[in-house]
Amino acid sequence: MQFHIENMTCGGCANSVTRAIQSVDPAADVKADPSTQKVEVTSAVARDRLVAALTKVGYAPA
Repeated sequence: MQFHIENMTCGGCANSVTRAIQSVDPAADVKADPSTQKVEVTSAVARDRLVAALTKVGYAPA
């Protein structure tokens, strides 16, 4: 699944996004690209749970 996160602007942001997703699914494969503000996630966890985790840490997907 793919997310667009407007306020992910640097490597630190990308790390925070990755940690938030992996807090819900430690086995998730996360590719976060701050230059495009896109995150590609391979996970068995439902999208809404990942959105909730991202929103909780201040990186709500657009």
